Amino acid sequence: MDHHGVVFKVIGDSHPGSHYLGYVKYHPDEKGDRRLLGRTYRQNSVVSKSFGILAGRPECYVYSDTLGCVITGIPREDVAVHYPCRQALAAIHEAPGAVADNPAGKDLLAITEWITSTDARGLLGVTGSFLVGCFNERSDIDLVCYGPEGYQAAQELFQRTDLIRPYDGEDLTRLYLRRAKYLEGSSFDTLIKQERRKLQGLTAGTGAHVNCEPLRSDHDRTFARLSSKEIGEISLLAKITDHTEGLTTPAVYGIKVRTILSSTIDEPDSFARRITHMRSYLGAYTGAFRSGDTVHLSGKLVHTQDGDHSGFGIELTPWTVNGSYVANLAG
Repeated sequence: MDHHGVVFKVIGDSHPGSHYLGYVKYHPDEKGDRRLLGRTYRQNSVVSKSFGILAGRPECYVYSDTLGCVITGIPREDVAVHYPCRQALAAIHEAPGAVADNPAGKDLLAITEWITSTDARGLLGVTGSFLVGCFNERSDIDLVCYGPEGYQAAQELFQRTDLIRPYDGEDLTRLYLRRAKYLEGSSFDTLIKQERRKLQGLTAGTGAHVNCEPLRSDHDRTFARLSSKEIGEISLLAKITDHTEGLTTPAVYGIKVRTILSSTIDEPDSFARRITHMRSYLGAYTGAFRSGDTVHLSGKLVHTQDGDHSGFGIELTPWTVNGSYVANLAG
């Protein structure tokens, strides 16, 4: 949270010296339905809307060498409160307070009980409204896990049907409606196939949505030396050749281009065989694809430099107000 009371969700683990990169998650607004620190807040779920919310604060616009574009972020000297996910989960378990009076909060406490009774302490955290304390009766449970050990612990958690049940039957329509507004262009069957690969479900108690976003471990330096330059926008069909780095956020998938569909770039076919990966700094596509899948991609074509290695890739992080960047299973 900054000194203006705006709560940012930090993305990635590579930040310039001046800012922490991220987008507005909650901001003061009298028309909102959240309460935080005695004020009324509104939740923001569309990343690109951060540009409009912060239109009067140009100091929150910053160029990211890693992403290769201007995005939003919080100036480091403007940080007022830091919300650590792991510590917050432990604190809720020790002193539930108002969480115990919230319907989904009761389910969260059952989850924290399982976490503390196993070796998963310190491997998982809570984010979203339960992290900052602006939850209400419609709140979901948003978890995160860290590194390979955290991912394994989260998989075990989501197999505990006494705590979390998978989406099935009529609930699949609820999941489709939840995701289709962000991942437009997918049929019901392909979107559900894509979504079932993620760590998400419904709490066994109240039926609240619960998900867990796998993050890279603290010592992971995959993107430490990476820089990108935006070339243009492109839409194509590609085959996933490697998903091992796509199971955590930021997610990177190896791809082989099959067909260029459209582009703002002259002679886009000349790039086809040189485009080797797609990348997303948000959790929408983490864990969504597997090697052998054919996907429809629409995003930015970027040239990436990582030390002595360079190449071309598709960037799906939606830092644009022109349209949506999407990745959907093709059949």
